Amino acid sequence: MKGKEQFYVVKEKAVPEVLLKVVEAKKLLETGKAATVQEAADLTGISRSSFYKYKDDISLFHENTKGKKITFVIQMNDQPGLLSDVLKVIAEYQANILTIHQTIPVNGVASLTLCIDILPTTGNSMSLFTDIENLEGVHYMKILASE
Repeated sequence: MKGKEQFYVVKEKAVPEVLLKVVEAKKLLETGKAATVQEAADLTGISRSSFYKYKDDISLFHENTKGKKITFVIQMNDQPGLLSDVLKVIAEYQANILTIHQTIPVNGVASLTLCIDILPTTGNSMSLFTDIENLEGVHYMKILASE
């Protein structure tokens, strides 16, 4: 009996090259830069069989987030305005904050747990997380759950 499917969030550097090329081939097909699967496979340097084997099992994170709730944690400096900067990024991407919890800072570092709703109007959610991660004073960011 087959168990419940599990999903994982991994950084790009941990994904095998063939899977990244499958995503690239899918993008070529979606944008019309390749007319056939064979053409997309040739342009990305994979076989058609590799494309068909993995095409339903990998996609970019942001493509599957619309209408989802994402919970993530951030460790950041305890400095005036940094929480405001994080919330501003979320607002700029038009995501909706559902919950927010910040711990009391220890040694000048606070942990922030947020749950946001990715709306149909929300931009690229992967860019949203990258923009937060790149804020000066943010040490660490990790996605805990997506539902």
